[in-house]
Amino acid sequence: MLDSLAELPSWLVVGVALGAICSVVVAGLFVVTERLFPSRRPSESGGDTEARRRSEIRAYLDRIGERYAEDHAVDGQLVAFYLPAREVAITFDARTYFRLTGTATTPVLVEHELPGVAIGPRLPFETPTTAVAGQGESHPASDAFARLGLPAGASLADVRDAYRERVKEVHPDQGGDEDTFRQVREAYTTARRYASD
Repeated sequence: MLDSLAELPSWLVVGVALGAICSVVVAGLFVVTERLFPSRRPSESGGDTEARRRSEIRAYLDRIGERYAEDHAVDGQLVAFYLPAREVAITFDARTYFRLTGTATTPVLVEHELPGVAIGPRLPFETPTTAVAGQGESHPASDAFARLGLPAGASLADVRDAYRERVKEVHPDQGGDEDTFRQVREAYTTARRYASD
């Protein structure tokens, strides 16, 4: 076999060897990149998160008795919620927020992590505090700690450990439910923000 390779032109052997080496390097880069920056699966794409945030904001606006229009165009920009009596636009898009700044409409930007009930202090008008507290809702952090089986205000190390144990129980690859797995991930994200460390 080596004799037949020796008969081939050297440029061909070098070219094939370089091509094989480059292919291995590129494949390795793809593997490393996927491990460092995993691509999002459709269930994690945020569609459920936006629907949940919209539902929470809708419920909050209903509780405080504020009239609103959803997916409304304001000054040529599509906003998630428009409060016509107050000329306030609630948006999830930073570009829309900045385009509305300086217009007659007051824009309010809602980030991905902000729970819908926390929008009250961001609104440019006085909102009733009893409307939320009177509904018997608990703080999202206490719910997150409870879902992980921890007392509120546990340390960051305890949150990580509890999350790892819960994931072993509820991960779909281990026979768990996808919805429960998603809830545990969200609880971990919230509990990390409120951990005592």
